Order: sequence, then structure tokens, then C-alpha cells
Amino acid sequence: MEREFVYFCRHFRMLFLDIAPFWALGIFIGSAISVFAKERIYGLLSGMSGARLGALGVIPASLLGVASPLCMYGTIPIAASLSKKGMSDDWLAAFMMSSVLLNPQLMIYSAALGNTALAVRTISAFLCGAAAGLCVRYLCSGGTIFRFDGFEEPENRDTATNMAARFIKNILRNIRATGLWFLAGVALAALFMRLIPSAAIAELFGADNRFGVVMAATVGVPLYFCGGGTIPLLAEWLQRGMSLGAAAAFMITGPATKVTNLGALKIVLGAKNFCLYLLFVMLFAALTGLITDLFI
Repeated sequence: MEREFVYFCRHFRMLFLDIAPFWALGIFIGSAISVFAKERIYGLLSGMSGARLGALGVIPASLLGVASPLCMYGTIPIAASLSKKGMSDDWLAAFMMSSVLLNPQLMIYSAALGNTALAVRTISAFLCGAAAGLCVRYLCSGGTIFRFDGFEEPENRDTATNMAARFIKNILRNIRATGLWFLAGVALAALFMRLIPSAAIAELFGADNRFGVVMAATVGVPLYFCGGGTIPLLAEWLQRGMSLGAAAAFMITGPATKVTNLGALKIVLGAKNFCLYLLFVMLFAALTGLITDLFI
């Protein structure tokens, strides 16, 4: 037992030192965007309301969703406000979908997985948002998709007059919100490293297993607890034989079906559209994973 504990501590330390710099940099950049650029991002979104972009509007909406530093519970009130200003449901869907999947802070975390994995995650988040917007525009044109009743503008917690103080408080708030999850992810990855052989990961999620992508997409539903917490797991699985396509599928279904996100989306979408959302996410994740393994 003592030997196992020593091995666990060794793996934990190794993983922590490898990934902690990306976690810290992600918090720094995410807080900087939240404090200094958030209003600009939402100003650009608000300015789109009167634009005549048609279906092309899903492109900037999805891009701004990726750039948004807010979580789903912060994004929905913003979307409610934009809806009141006349923004169409397809643009809102693109913004909300990509915002669920990625934000600047998580993007920096994901750099720990390598440049290729980062590129796949960023591009797939943008395309998923754009695809969600197009589906709403052309397949769900009858009636209103979203129900924003009761959602008000989110409370702005960056209220300090001194910008440096506001920045530091935002950093501390992000550390409190993600720190324990990050440590839990490192600990879980260390346990996997010690207890599960590499051959098992390669057999389950490797490129040679045609169902690996589907399995990874399915596993992403219960295992995804926090973006920063899952990065150590993915880093370990990729090193032990998980295909990049399987990782891509996991990175889509995970945040899109995170329990806290689902609770908010169920309220906003209603039962029927909520089921369609889940179907869309699973299909897009599987397709993304298969295409990634085919070409990368």
C-alpha cells in the first residue's frame, strides 16, 4: 500500500508540473478578457441585432461565443437580453452553443494537449456553434426556440473602480472556482496512470476501434465535471493511445452535457427542443471524431 501511494504521488507531481502552467496561464488570460474585453465582446454582439447578415450571421455569433468568458449561466441572461433587442434565434443558438463548448480560459488549458488537439477543439467548437445556428434557421423555423422568461441581466461582479484590483479579484475568483476541480482531475489522471494499462486505453479509444469515438462521446456525458479538471485526464489518455478523434468527441459532449449546463438549457429550450439539442450534440460529436481520425 505504501509503495502504491508513493507511485501515486510521483505521478500526481509529474502531471501537476506538466499541466499547472497552462491552468495558471488560462486563468490569467481568461480574467484579463473578462475584465478588459467582456463589454467589448457583448457590444459587438448587441451591434449585430440590426445587421442584415442572414445565415452568415452565425459565423460572427459563433466566434463571439468562443471568445465569451462566461459560463452557461452567465451566457443565458446575455442571450435573453439580445433576444429582446431583436437578435434572431439562429444567431443566438450559434453564440450559445459555441459558448458552452469553449471559452478563452479553457482554450489555454487545452494547449496542454498539444497544438493539434487545441486546433481541433477550437475549430470544432466554432463549427458546432455555426451548425447549431443553421439547424435552427432551416430546420426549426416554426415558432420560438428559446424561452427566456425570468432571465435578467447577469450581475456584474467586477465592480471595483481600480482596474488592477478588479483584475486580481477576478483571478482569485477563477482560482476558487476551478482550483479544486483541477487538482481532482490531476489526482484522477494519476490513478488512471497507475491502475489502468495503456493497452486498455488504446483498445477502448484507439483509432483502430471503430466504435472508440462513439464510446468517448458517451463517456464524456458522465465524466465531464469541469473543463480544467478533464484536461489532465485527456492528456493522459492521449499519451496512452486514445485517438485524437475520440478526444475531440469527448471535448464536445462533455461540456455540452455537463449537468449544470443541462439544467439551464432544459429551462430555456423546453422538453422537445432539449431532446433535439442532445441528439444534435451526440451526432456532431461522433461526426467530428470520425472526420478527425480520418484526416489527422
